[in-house]
Amino acid sequence: MCVLCWWMPESPFHRYDAVICDGAVRSGKTLCMSVSFVSWAFANFSDSSFALCGKTIASLRRNVITVLLPILREIGFNCTEKLSQNYVEIEFSGKTNRFYLFGGKDESSASLIQGMTLSGVLLDEVALMPRSFVEQALARCSVEGSKLWFNCNPEHPMHWFHEEWILRHEEKNCLYLHFTMQDNPSLTHAIIARYEKLYSGAFYERYVLGKWVAAQGCVYPIFSHEKHVVPMPEGFEKHYISCDYGTVNPSSFGLWGLKNGKWYRIEEYYFDSRAEGYQRTDTEHYSHLEKLADERKIEAVIVDPSAASFIECIRRNGKFRVIPAKNDVIDGIRRVSDMLKSGNLLFSAQCKASLREFGLYRWEENSSKDSVRKENDHAMDDIRYFVSTVAADDGNEGFFAIAARRN
Repeated sequence: MCVLCWWMPESPFHRYDAVICDGAVRSGKTLCMSVSFVSWAFANFSDSSFALCGKTIASLRRNVITVLLPILREIGFNCTEKLSQNYVEIEFSGKTNRFYLFGGKDESSASLIQGMTLSGVLLDEVALMPRSFVEQALARCSVEGSKLWFNCNPEHPMHWFHEEWILRHEEKNCLYLHFTMQDNPSLTHAIIARYEKLYSGAFYERYVLGKWVAAQGCVYPIFSHEKHVVPMPEGFEKHYISCDYGTVNPSSFGLWGLKNGKWYRIEEYYFDSRAEGYQRTDTEHYSHLEKLADERKIEAVIVDPSAASFIECIRRNGKFRVIPAKNDVIDGIRRVSDMLKSGNLLFSAQCKASLREFGLYRWEENSSKDSVRKENDHAMDDIRYFVSTVAADDGNEGFFAIAARRN
């Protein structure tokens, strides 16, 4: 419970100017910290402005605000959301403070918070925000007695926040607290065991063990021919096609079917113009897309969002609905890893290009951030597009339990 009361005058840690909570997913750090942040604000300020920051305002509302406000109301705070102005006005014991919501999505986000005067800032998932935004938010905290609050899941060990804040927390007069899943009293042993089974490789070390580690070697070490290559069932409930489109680079299309909660890559089309010695046009690739569909009802075709001409070609033919794919590489790789580990992503032996690339797809070595080699990655990309856009279920299940006194 140190994070709840570290700022109190009786605490041996109250001298610190900042607090960092990092560690495992679902460990309770976000809600525990946000309750503490609001409590600290009302213990020390009135009629002041504070900032709550997430990667986007939508994610901040989902991960923090919608969970935090009911708890605050339960313990006696009066909270009023000003949706159009992106702030929450909170009242307690005759005091009123304003908590402004900001998204630190990219470098341009720094301008959104510029010019404000703040008494404190909480940065939720700070490792996902650009450094320029974070440093601009910190520079706004010029009021006497202001404090800085950070939380995150671990990333690459050379991430700027790890190097500048976690490794130098004493130098920056910052309290550093590491969380594990066991710190969240709402998680049962069965739920913790499920998360331990969910992740693999670097994602297991980061999200379950809470370590700042580099991704190395094979991107999908969990992939196994024995486990993931299976006979195809009959009677699929729905079908999709995913596409990584190239002219000079290979094009890779995958036909997917859903059966009893599992997704099967039934067939694929893979064309490498360099190996074949000639290029195919959009129209020629589209004809192979139709052959892959083979009169099945296709819910949608998921396409690399940069392939504008091919997307237009599909739309112009009017046969298939086309959706630009979600294209965050690292999040997509995590989602594919999750589905491979759960056994919900399976492959036909006919999908030879995919099976070959699973054995060759590698993390970039000696990189200062997570990145993959741009080779043997075209089937891997179309699989990632499909999983991120259609198949993955990124639920938010964890919460932190707090008791309220009742009269």
